Amino acid sequence: MGGGDMTACAYMVIVQLGYVGMNIIAKLAMNTGMSPFVQVAYRQLFATLSILPLAYFVERNNRPKMTRSILFQIFLCSIFGVTVNQITYFVGLKNSTPTIACALTNIHPVVTFIMAVAFRLEKIGVKTKGGQAKILGTVLCVGGTLFLSFYSGLVVILGPFLLILSAVSWAVYLIIQEKESLNYNVPFSCTAIMCAMATVQCVAVAFAMEPNLSAWSLASELRLISSIYAGVMCSAVAFCLKAWCIDRKGPLYVSVFSPLRIMMVAIVSLAVLDEKIYIGTVVGPVLIALGLYGLLWGKFRETAVHEAEKIAEHDMKMEEVPHPTIFNGIFDS
Repeated sequence: MGGGDMTACAYMVIVQLGYVGMNIIAKLAMNTGMSPFVQVAYRQLFATLSILPLAYFVERNNRPKMTRSILFQIFLCSIFGVTVNQITYFVGLKNSTPTIACALTNIHPVVTFIMAVAFRLEKIGVKTKGGQAKILGTVLCVGGTLFLSFYSGLVVILGPFLLILSAVSWAVYLIIQEKESLNYNVPFSCTAIMCAMATVQCVAVAFAMEPNLSAWSLASELRLISSIYAGVMCSAVAFCLKAWCIDRKGPLYVSVFSPLRIMMVAIVSLAVLDEKIYIGTVVGPVLIALGLYGLLWGKFRETAVHEAEKIAEHDMKMEEVPHPTIFNGIFDS
C-alpha cells in the first residue's frame, strides 16, 4: 500500500470516527433535554462559519457566475440535503439508538439507486453479473432495514421510519446535486451557500417547534460541544476529507468505509450509553452491510465492463484507419 493509499485510508477512518463521535455526543445532549431541532440549527450555523473561509480563500479566483437557475438548485439542495435530511436524522436518532441510526445511514446508496432507476437515470441490467449483484444487494439492504426496524424493541419504531425518510431526502439531494455541480463546480462555495440557506431554514423550523428561548441555551458544556463538533467536524472537516479522497480514489472507495461506522458506534454505545442489544441490531446491520457491498460491487463491475467496451471499440476504430507506410507516397504520385 503506497503513501497515497495510506493517507486516503487514514482520512476515511477519521471521517467515520467523526460521525461516531457525533452520534454519541448528540444522543447524550438530547438525553439531557436538548431539542434535536435546535441542535440541527446550531450545527448548520457552525458549519456555515467553518466553510465560509474555505470557500473564500480557496475558490475566490475560479468561482463561476451565479445564475438564478444555479441558485434555485442550491436552494433545493439545502432543503433536501440538509434541512429535511438532518432534521429527520436527528429526530430519528432521538427516538432510536446511535447503532440503528448509523446502520440505516448505509441504505443511502440503495435508496439513491432505487430512485435513479425510477427516474430512468440508472439501468438495472438484469442479465449481467453487475446488474444481478445490484438487485441482490438492494434486496439484502431492504431486508436488513426491515429486520432492524421491527426487531429492535417496540420503542424505536418511529426512529427507523424517520431515518429511512432521511435517506430518501438524501437521495433526492444527490440527484439534484449531480446536475448542479456540472453548472457550478466549486464545492466549497456551493456547500457554504447551501449551509447558509439551511441555517435560515433550520432556525425557522426550530423556533416554530421550540419558541421558548431557554431551549436555545448553550450554557451546558455538552450541548455546546455537541453543536460545535457536529458543525465543524461532521460538516466542514468531513466534507474536505471526503472531497480529497473522492478526487484521488473515487466515490466507490469512500462508500466502502461506511459499514465501519456501525461496528465502531455499536462498541462505543454499549460502553457509554449502556445500549441494549437486540437481534435486529445484530442481524439487520450485517444484512445492510452485505447489501451495500453487493450494490457497490455490481456498480464497480458495470463500470469496469463499460470501460473495457469503450477501449475495445476505440481499438477497432483504430484498426479500420489506414496507417501510412513508406509506399503511400509512391503510389499517390
